[in-house]
Amino acid sequence: MASSMADPNSIPYNANFCLPHHPPRAASVTLSLFYTALLVFSTLGNILALYLACQKDKINSTGVYLVHLAVSDLLFALDLPGKITYYALDFSWPFGEALCRLTAFIFYVNTYGGIYLMTCVSVDRYLAVVRTQQCPRLRSAGRARLVCVAVWALAFLQTAPLLLVSMTKPVAGKLSCMEYVSIEGVPWLPFMVLVACAISFCGPVGIILFCYMKITLKLCRTARDNPLTSQKGHPRRACLLTLVVLVTVVVCFSPYHLNVIQFMVREVLRPSSCPEQRAFKLSLQLTVSLMNMNCGIDPIIYFFASARYRKWLLGILKFRASASSSSSSLGKASSETQSVNQTGGSVPFQENQV
Repeated sequence: MASSMADPNSIPYNANFCLPHHPPRAASVTLSLFYTALLVFSTLGNILALYLACQKDKINSTGVYLVHLAVSDLLFALDLPGKITYYALDFSWPFGEALCRLTAFIFYVNTYGGIYLMTCVSVDRYLAVVRTQQCPRLRSAGRARLVCVAVWALAFLQTAPLLLVSMTKPVAGKLSCMEYVSIEGVPWLPFMVLVACAISFCGPVGIILFCYMKITLKLCRTARDNPLTSQKGHPRRACLLTLVVLVTVVVCFSPYHLNVIQFMVREVLRPSSCPEQRAFKLSLQLTVSLMNMNCGIDPIIYFFASARYRKWLLGILKFRASASSSSSSLGKASSETQSVNQTGGSVPFQENQV
């Protein structure tokens, strides 16, 4: 009798005892609007990057990595209509198990492929600035293409097991997709997730941080030894590009991975309580959305990496500024003309009437 009267929140150590929790309607509306805006900005920015890259006669190693990064983001954009529909229907997946698995597969291929490619951009900048004389062959476009093939192969192999795992589960009368509740019963899940985070997040972040520190130190030494050389823009842009990559990885990917790591470590030590599981599932919605913002932020990386992209965007901004200023001047001129017509132009009209 006492057990039947127990509070569900006080039942800590078995996920099967936890009552299903459905997010509020405001959350689904907010997420659907967020992913709609992300779809527009990501698609436009990455298509522009690919278009400008195709205009070049020759493409360097950095350009190769950025082209593949844009392709990765556009691949992720294919996922977004399904996610928008899922949230618009209040966390209800209407497309079946197969498409849910494919959506999860594309999502994580983009996530980890994007991290690896941004790591390649940082290493490429490190070789260009710090190891200029030692490693010129490593920065050829052909080598970069081979590295991209290896990156895609690693991301595909790492993510392929998701195609064998059920990604949907009925929750509160609706079919969820890509939620933690769908995979929480997978054997050895905490250990597999922790190993994946160590390989796919901690390692790349450490490499990017190392590259940024080395580039910064090289620029400081150059500025001290030869001030005239340090005034050139190329090394500074390389440092700034690596910094943008580092900030993107830290801001977009760190909250999700740190959240997953802390929860999985606690799962290894002891099973989580129902309130802890609900808090984790809620935080997943927030951190996954933040992580997905990387496909909209990547065009900023193109801005610092590609002179053509930078000139095109600045030209558009200058054109709009000049257009707005000219329209305002025309408006002033038209208003002055109207005032003249209303004063001096009214006399002949009266004379004709007479």
